[in-house]
Amino acid sequence: MKTPALKIRAVTVSDVAQEANVSKATAARVLGNYGVVSEKVREGVLAAAKRLDYRPNELARSMSTGKSGIIGVVVGDIENPFFSLAVRGISDAAKAEGFNVILANSGEQIETEKAALRLLTGKRVDGLIVTPSESRDISHLRDILRSGTPLALLDRALSDLDVDTVTVDDKQAAFMATRLLVKAGHSNVCYLTAVDTDEHAYRNIDQIYTSSVRDRIQGFLQACAEAGIDKPERLVRLGATSQPETRAIVSESLRQPQRPTAILASDSVIALETFKAIRETGLSVPGDISLITFHNADWTSVTSPPITVIDQPVYNLGKAVAELLIRRLKGHAHPPERVILPTHIIERGSIAPPTTAK
Repeated sequence: MKTPALKIRAVTVSDVAQEANVSKATAARVLGNYGVVSEKVREGVLAAAKRLDYRPNELARSMSTGKSGIIGVVVGDIENPFFSLAVRGISDAAKAEGFNVILANSGEQIETEKAALRLLTGKRVDGLIVTPSESRDISHLRDILRSGTPLALLDRALSDLDVDTVTVDDKQAAFMATRLLVKAGHSNVCYLTAVDTDEHAYRNIDQIYTSSVRDRIQGFLQACAEAGIDKPERLVRLGATSQPETRAIVSESLRQPQRPTAILASDSVIALETFKAIRETGLSVPGDISLITFHNADWTSVTSPPITVIDQPVYNLGKAVAELLIRRLKGHAHPPERVILPTHIIERGSIAPPTTAK
């Protein structure tokens, strides 16, 4: 017969108070980081807590103080290195100010985003950072604002929502990248994105509900128009939502009689699958196809050739949006800020003048 395991009693505030030879109320003020105590008393209580391996009951603390010490974060795709690095920036900024982070993934689906926000608000997070999956349905974000929970947006701005927002100038970045390809002699440039429509084909900008993607397509089309490229809308390809889908789109495009001579990928995940598909088709970068991608992912600098990228300050995007939110959590009543961080192009070896399609 097994001997039942002994249940270890959690160390309480009373235990710490007794160990430090102070009242329970004094220990609670120190451990809860509120009220006023002398530095000597604070050091004694913290030393006692460390000796006893005291761990605070976060639920009890949130019920007594009304604060959880937690920031909720909802991003589009946690497998995308862009979001992983941005969340690292958020987490580091939050930790520096004594906050923890709970992360949720929307998968770029609006209903999943809504469910994630319901879950996080149910956990009484102090504030929320969201990368909105689309701009046509933001009622759930308005509800958060009405509830009084501070909200900030990461990477994607919403013109109809006046909240702290940190982005880059996606339109200008796409414009400059496309112009670089045009200057190299390309007129058949494909812009490839994961966003999709019911028709799986791009007709006009009103089909696109993700703000950053709208901006990038507009920048791409503007550069094409300025270069005199006829009907550049036909060069926008949608639906690169997974590895198989991306490879299928690229492979199909490269089999066309007038295949693209250059591709601008909307993120490094798409770019990697594009690079593989080009190789599998028997073509080369940049001999047959030039390639640029958003996001300076680690792999882009070690391929042969290394890939030209639009370098976004991804870590700083996360850090900046967390700092704006934390300022608001600390009671700073300032008008909402819209911060736009700069990008720049790192030219490597993946662009060359076009050759005649084989």
